[in-house]
Amino acid sequence: MDRSVTRGERTAIVSTRVIDRYILSQTLKPLAASLVVVLIALLMERLLRLFDLLAAHGGPFDLVIRMAANLIPHYLGLALPAAFFISIFIIVARMGEDNELDALQSTGLSVPRIARAFLWLGAGLMVFSVLLFGFLQPYGRYGYSTLYHMVVNAAWDATVPEATFVDAGDGVTISADIVDKTGRQLRQVFVHQNRDNGETWVTTAASGALAATEDRERVLLTLKDGVQVRTLPDGRQQVLDFGVLTLDRPFQLITEPFRARGDSERELTLPELWTEMHDPHSILPRSKIEAEFHARIARALSLPLLPLLAVPMGMAAKRARRGQGIALATFILILYHHSIQLGESLADVGRVPAVLAIWLPFALFAALCAWLFRQAQIHPGVNPFAALFDGIDTVLGWLRRLLPRRKAGKGAGK
Repeated sequence: MDRSVTRGERTAIVSTRVIDRYILSQTLKPLAASLVVVLIALLMERLLRLFDLLAAHGGPFDLVIRMAANLIPHYLGLALPAAFFISIFIIVARMGEDNELDALQSTGLSVPRIARAFLWLGAGLMVFSVLLFGFLQPYGRYGYSTLYHMVVNAAWDATVPEATFVDAGDGVTISADIVDKTGRQLRQVFVHQNRDNGETWVTTAASGALAATEDRERVLLTLKDGVQVRTLPDGRQQVLDFGVLTLDRPFQLITEPFRARGDSERELTLPELWTEMHDPHSILPRSKIEAEFHARIARALSLPLLPLLAVPMGMAAKRARRGQGIALATFILILYHHSIQLGESLADVGRVPAVLAIWLPFALFAALCAWLFRQAQIHPGVNPFAALFDGIDTVLGWLRRLLPRRKAGKGAGK
């Protein structure tokens, strides 16, 4: 008798583990898809800005890829909660439509037991988020800032691409219609100079040659057969015809190195933030360090709370309400994200202690998630989201009834 009971318990354990694996396998697919879609959507706008930046300052194409790669940890931190929530919501809603939830509950499995796979996945993502927010993002931010400095302050290499206006520094712009492979033998040259004394010099020449001095502190531009027009501050102009003219002005050919990491609290890892928080001689404001530290921890700890919110919402949205559910989930997540962001901003300037400004919104969000999950456990079919979706359906139905009447009224007036 005892042996048969043991076998039955083992069978039940194996069955529930199979259910957990099934739920996880079904969740990981939309999670990966949602994560890729949200991440690409967030990166696209920044990529366009990076292309504009390189077009204005010049630089190789691979710099865009490297800068975007350094931004992935930042945008991944924004995309992960949304993708995780949406994937749970979609899976639970689909299981509700296919009556899989009813079948699992009829076997005696409670809502918390069904959601256990989601909770374990949330715990795993929380650990990953600590690594992401605590280490990957700080190094990614510094790497992006380093590359941005390299692009904006890139030293001119004393070459001119063909039919391109090049900002050579010190108010000098150079262009040439025809350029050899070296980029330094020019034909049909145009040079625009803004002088320190307020004069503007515009020079055109049939040909020209660029060369850097040995100390790489000056650039020599030798022009042949050209005309130079000088506009004085009072508006008068002077015209100079020349056979050979050499422009010799100092140029910075070596880019200044970027600062060391740690000038901003956002570039510090979690252990470094903790050290700075307890260092009385830290050069960074204590309020900013505390706000950054607590905000990162709060965002990481928010991941295990999302299943408590997504499961009851998915259970209530099983009747063709996925669009409403996704819209409502987006609103809730954005509201929570901005509440944490607002608390962080208030803590940054020292108006509210970081513990209160950041952990109060977290506590309210956690209490809301726990209460909604508890209601779904007690009343699986009539949780608060179901009543909310019914109200939305009522409002939408009322608006649909009004819309034809307005069209009919306009037609009658005509």
